[in-house]
Amino acid sequence: MTETPSTDAAATLSREHADLLQTLAMHRNFLRVTTQGLTDEQARLRTTVSALCLGGLIKHVTAMERLWVDFILEGPSAMPDFNAMAETDSAEREDEFRLLSDETLAGVLAEYEAVARRTDEVVATLPDLDVDHPLPDAPWFKPGVRWSARRVLLHVIAETAQHAGHADIIRESLDGAKTMG
Repeated sequence: MTETPSTDAAATLSREHADLLQTLAMHRNFLRVTTQGLTDEQARLRTTVSALCLGGLIKHVTAMERLWVDFILEGPSAMPDFNAMAETDSAEREDEFRLLSDETLAGVLAEYEAVARRTDEVVATLPDLDVDHPLPDAPWFKPGVRWSARRVLLHVIAETAQHAGHADIIRESLDGAKTMG
């Protein structure tokens, strides 16, 4: 499980860098805890009227964290063509939120761990959280808006926390376990 950077690494981080990484680590942990002790089949189950399942939430958060860190490093060229995605097969997009039959919970958790390590390394080496890029063209972004690395990290933290809450509800609906309280 990814925690905050090692003591040596943390000593070289600014307080802001360390605070952001610690907050992200906490919310990642909340999300991961919702899957403890589950089988792959349980991680695939939809337990509410939502199409979300625990394995799918881990996949989604992993993909979004990877994408946003790529944005920090490369700018809008790292992002998909969101306008073309609107025309993509909706079943394909829905699969991004499902744990498919050829996927395992252990596998998606391992991928999440790898993405988390990469994010932590990137953030730890950013000399300046003010570095920014224009957001890509998308129906939900105002034209001309720029996001700093700081703003991107706050977005990743917010999305991780939001989905950890979703996961908590799904887990409680699955077997009564309360992972966040």
